[in-house]
Amino acid sequence: MRIGASLFLIAVGAILKFAVTHAVSGVNIGVIGIILMIVGGVGLLLELIMWATRRDATVVTHTHVPGTTTYVEPTDRIERY
Repeated sequence: MRIGASLFLIAVGAILKFAVTHAVSGVNIGVIGIILMIVGGVGLLLELIMWATRRDATVVTHTHVPGTTTYVEPTDRIERY
């Protein structure tokens, strides 16, 4: 789940919990709103954790060749001799 989807779930859940006053028989709209806010919060937390722990990369540029070639290598895959 991406950050946008998580924020959307939190917003829809908050609307259902705090703004909707209509009652549906057999369904508690407030509880559905709370569930959506919790799922959105967990998704946001997991996305931020995944974003914070992503791998670093090193950009390698060869300028001695006509027409610069640039590519990215993950730092944990660079072999040091």
